[in-house]
Amino acid sequence: MGNTKKIIGLSGTNGSGKDTVGHVLALKHKYLFVSVTDLLREEAKRRGLEVNRENLRLISAEWRRKYGYGVLVDRAYDQFKELEEEYAGLAISSLRNPHEAERVHELGGLVIWVDANARIRYERIQHNLEARGRVAEDGKTFEQFVVEEEIEMHTPPGGDEASLNMAGVKMRSDLIINNDGSNLEEFSTFVDRQLFGAGQ
Repeated sequence: MGNTKKIIGLSGTNGSGKDTVGHVLALKHKYLFVSVTDLLREEAKRRGLEVNRENLRLISAEWRRKYGYGVLVDRAYDQFKELEEEYAGLAISSLRNPHEAERVHELGGLVIWVDANARIRYERIQHNLEARGRVAEDGKTFEQFVVEEEIEMHTPPGGDEASLNMAGVKMRSDLIINNDGSNLEEFSTFVDRQLFGAGQ
């Protein structure tokens, strides 16, 4: 990717490794890593709601309608602008609406889609459930996992432009990274090569 973008938006399926890419950028390349899902989790807790994927979807759609479709990207970018002198760039995870990908592009950034086999992703999530404090959010059967993912991939019947539409984000991505492997160091090296040409 030669001339690395200062702003990188991360999207992809659940458990694919989006946050891992964000942590690679933070630890090895001095990017500020902001998870917009964490912003939504904080809002759910503030409202006294259970932190589950349905509530996070509802809050994100509400915010997009109220503050603009790119609100989550803008909130991450505002954090970066306050700390810009301390960081080389900004990594934003997890884009789940096409307008968020477009907002990253408007800011001159790059959008990356991270994916992996569904069964592999499910096993990763279940393995880390308790350590990440996500039992209520992600503790479910594989069948439930697949159904929920389908809901998030496409705008639901009766949904509007503020709803989740991850397939629309994938269509607007500049780079697709597959993460079927289990070796974090290898994946980290691969990300380096894809984004910075390291080791080529």
